[in-house]
Amino acid sequence: MLYRKYRPQTFAEVVGQDHIIKTLTGGLISGRIGHAYLFTGPRGTGKTSVARVFAKSLNCHNLSKDGNPDNKCDSCSIMNEGRSMDLIEIDAASNRGIEDIRNLKESALVAAPSGKYKVFIIDEVHMLSKDAFNALLKILEEPPAHVIFILATTESHKILPTVLSRVQRFDFKRLTTDQIFNKIKDVARIEKIKIGDDSLRSMAISADGALRDAEVYLSKIRAAYPLGQEVTAKDVIETLGLIPADYFPKFVSLIFNSEKEKAIEFISDIHGSGVDLDNFSKGLIEYLRKVLISKISPATLAAYFSDVEISSDANFTHQIDPKLVVRMIASFSNARNEMKTSPIPTLSLELAVMDVLGFS
Repeated sequence: MLYRKYRPQTFAEVVGQDHIIKTLTGGLISGRIGHAYLFTGPRGTGKTSVARVFAKSLNCHNLSKDGNPDNKCDSCSIMNEGRSMDLIEIDAASNRGIEDIRNLKESALVAAPSGKYKVFIIDEVHMLSKDAFNALLKILEEPPAHVIFILATTESHKILPTVLSRVQRFDFKRLTTDQIFNKIKDVARIEKIKIGDDSLRSMAISADGALRDAEVYLSKIRAAYPLGQEVTAKDVIETLGLIPADYFPKFVSLIFNSEKEKAIEFISDIHGSGVDLDNFSKGLIEYLRKVLISKISPATLAAYFSDVEISSDANFTHQIDPKLVVRMIASFSNARNEMKTSPIPTLSLELAVMDVLGFS
């Protein structure tokens, strides 16, 4: 998998979490290291990757002035190879009982082989049982000086408040589409995957802030097509079921221009090409939301949706009627719900077009 191959080996390689990297490297440089950290945020945003880089830096024999590991010393090399006894990773989803935490406590009492830090990364920590959490709390209250805990979770609200009070919390952000697009474009170039920007952008949009998901998409493309073969937008649809980024502005432009027949024909064409209509409806509703925000508050669009190109049509923004967009969101939301029981796959979307533009 490409996400493993291109996992960050230094803080400089981490995408989109500058606010966290600045604090962690500052602590490494100053020597102000906590005994327990909580990395929380959406999946695929770099929590365990940052935790591993942090563990390397803590034990690196030649730490750089900016807090990055050198990736050359014995400690870094062993960690990169997955053989280090200084780094213990635990999946709380499958090791969630009190006995697992007791075993962890026994391991924590043993000094780090390197003589520096023994780092425990507990992934999906919210999956621990209540008794296991209480046992973990006792360790966090009086941790051995050589031990550092990094707790990672997508659901911090499920963690006991007493545990939260013992950790330094870092909130990871969803990556923007542009950040993901730029990263996977670099990976595609290095891997010599011949794929267009539109297809890469559709992957970035579908990843919904999770870089790992986009890298998984690219891995599937690499596996499905011979090296050097041009991968088309149609190939991406057939292999991944993703919607090309330009489909939504094309369809919405037809509605804004009252081209009812062409809009219905568009729905038929994409269905015939293999596009999943439920995914199309979901993406269309999200796109319409961004169109509406762009009309109401361009500044908000710039702040939150800088990765969205509303349309390549210069007159597009002048055509936007907020009331029409609201009607479209309502109609296509209903259509998506009704699609699940419709005897004809395209019928609900066709009726939504009629509802918005009329039957005459």
